Amino acid sequence: MTTNSLQPLDQILYPKIEPNRSGHIKVDSNHEIYWEESGNPVGSPVITIHGGPGGGSSPTGRRFFDPEHYRIIQFDQRGCGQSRPFGSLENNTTDKLISDINFLSDSLDIKTFHVFGGSWGSTLSLAYAQAFPERCKSLTLRGIFMMRKEEIDWFMTGMGNFFPEAFDEFASVFSDTAHDQLLEVFYKALTADDIELRNKAALAWSRFEATCCTLLPNPEVVAGCDNPEFAYSISLLEAHYFLHNRFQPDDALLQNVGRIRHIPARIIQGRYDVVCPPKTAYDLKKAWPEAELYMIADAGHSSIEPGIAKALIESTNHFKHIS
Repeated sequence: MTTNSLQPLDQILYPKIEPNRSGHIKVDSNHEIYWEESGNPVGSPVITIHGGPGGGSSPTGRRFFDPEHYRIIQFDQRGCGQSRPFGSLENNTTDKLISDINFLSDSLDIKTFHVFGGSWGSTLSLAYAQAFPERCKSLTLRGIFMMRKEEIDWFMTGMGNFFPEAFDEFASVFSDTAHDQLLEVFYKALTADDIELRNKAALAWSRFEATCCTLLPNPEVVAGCDNPEFAYSISLLEAHYFLHNRFQPDDALLQNVGRIRHIPARIIQGRYDVVCPPKTAYDLKKAWPEAELYMIADAGHSSIEPGIAKALIESTNHFKHIS
């Protein structure tokens, strides 16, 4: 699928909207997750699952859905965004995030819903759907990431093959560290008591990822990752999950695709996605022939690239026939 990569984003997305209501839900003795509802209060429910982990939800995330049709539910995963406590790693695991989705949907009296997730959000969407397929009306998945070792290794070092300048800047924070030890060293810095060291590591990680996210340079995307809180949460939680929350076996999400093959699904993947390379989406499609794969010829990883955004909206519009 080829699109006009110069088409303004505002001509593709639905108009800006504000939440109808929002709040916090206490999901265990430590964590309260922030949630908000937009669109049609009696519409078809869709739960959006943000990336990172640690990325948090955003106002732009509401704009991939027809607000007259969908009841749009966003939430910030544990430790990030407006969820509390910020930056907490305690009981912060994939299984806990899955249980939070059920806790939130039950609290809002939502029994079944569409699932929409990109990047790490695709990981969590797949894990959730495989655990609770009966609750999922459809899956819209972007920039597929299944947290396999090969994908984590690529993120930490392989992206430097395409963005060598950005990688040098990233790795130079710990210039005496072997490249295959960068993840452990960054995690140690991100969990250190030294705030200056922690912030330096967080900013380097966040800027590196943002620089690699788009097909064409996008200074606004990179500048958005300079926000200290965002940089800290996304770097800390990504490092935490990469080190401590891997699936067993490594390809568990592929092995368990049989549980969800009956769920209508669209996979949206940028052909030049350097953060989550197309091979992962292709592996998923091979294991799941019923899913529709849309390889966007003029896009990288970001959901706000015109080709990706257009395909995501086409997907959510397509699934409107599933009540």
